[in-house]
Amino acid sequence: MEQQKCYENYPAWIVVISNLISFSTYFIGGFIVYQIGSLWLALYILYILILELKLLGGHCVNCYYYGKICAFGKGRLSSLFFKKGESSKFCKNKMTWKDIVPDFLVSVIPIIVGIISLIIHFNWLILFFMVLLFILGFSGSAIVRSQLACKFCKQRKLGCPAEKLFEKTKK
Repeated sequence: MEQQKCYENYPAWIVVISNLISFSTYFIGGFIVYQIGSLWLALYILYILILELKLLGGHCVNCYYYGKICAFGKGRLSSLFFKKGESSKFCKNKMTWKDIVPDFLVSVIPIIVGIISLIIHFNWLILFFMVLLFILGFSGSAIVRSQLACKFCKQRKLGCPAEKLFEKTKK
């Protein structure tokens, strides 16, 4: 079996595609949530910001890619705002499905809002964005992670709790 190469710094095109999927998910989710009011949109955006800050300050600081360009560019971004952590902590964390529920909620919350919105007043545009959000939030994200991000990740080779979780699922 051929050994997969790992990137020291990911190429810009991977970072762009990875973030395009993430930001499209956030934007579409925000558009759907906005249908029930700007206060709800503000809370949704705050939720996303909290998740991103938790990732940057809690996980990225311990990652091999801290200060480097990972598939999402967050290693470099993290180094601008947070001090480097301990790389041994990254591998010690155990991840369960419960740990990734908050990430899934970024797509699930707008889909639930969209369903309620469609029941109250059917709108083809909302339905279109819900389908697009579902595709991007679940399939798009999975494809980016499996084919562009994790596949070439040095941290995965060193030890990654997410990789261990998903490998258990495949067996």
